[in-house]
Amino acid sequence: MIRVLVCDDQALIRAGFVTVFGLQPDLDVVGEASDGEAAVREALRLRPDVVVMDIRMPLLDGIEATRRLAGPGVPSPLKVLVVTTFNLDRYVYEALRAGAGGFLLKDAQPAELIDGIRTVARGESLLAPAVTRQLVGKFGERLRPTAPGVDARLSVLTPREVEVFRLIAEGLSNAEIAGRLVIGQETVKTYVSRILAKLNLRDRVQAVILAYETGLATTP
Repeated sequence: MIRVLVCDDQALIRAGFVTVFGLQPDLDVVGEASDGEAAVREALRLRPDVVVMDIRMPLLDGIEATRRLAGPGVPSPLKVLVVTTFNLDRYVYEALRAGAGGFLLKDAQPAELIDGIRTVARGESLLAPAVTRQLVGKFGERLRPTAPGVDARLSVLTPREVEVFRLIAEGLSNAEIAGRLVIGQETVKTYVSRILAKLNLRDRVQAVILAYETGLATTP
């Protein structure tokens, strides 16, 4: 059973989420929150498997709430799925940096939202690699490295790992990377796991962001 906390300042949206989730045999809504401070408080009290987090909420916005629950340095971080409206996509980058496992638009179909919760609960990134690259690519100016050359953070990687890391940032799947480098998919999977571990990254979303920040990947 996946325990879910629903955080949104609009009562109708919360009620809709609770109703939809309640119809699923593997989802259990264990609590609700109508503002960011309550979201953090209830999440820490209930320790749900997934926190469904709105971005715009009173007292504390969803980005800061996500950072406090899943951001860098948080002991035992929670899994957060951020929901947003189309005209708020400029905040998605900050949400991912704050530790969100992914995001969906509020007008997503119920099946998409339910699948998103299950995906994040499994510890997987909700965003497909190509979608991640397209999203982060919008923030090229913000992610431009401050100094030219190879970032010191990448010095822990072998030349082959840097090559795989660059292909991850291009949005290639494991199968596509295997085809590009003419190696097995299991070998690619091992490389990806090793890269994430060495760079202390949770998933491909964070990997793509770091690739842009370090200058390994650049926008067109």
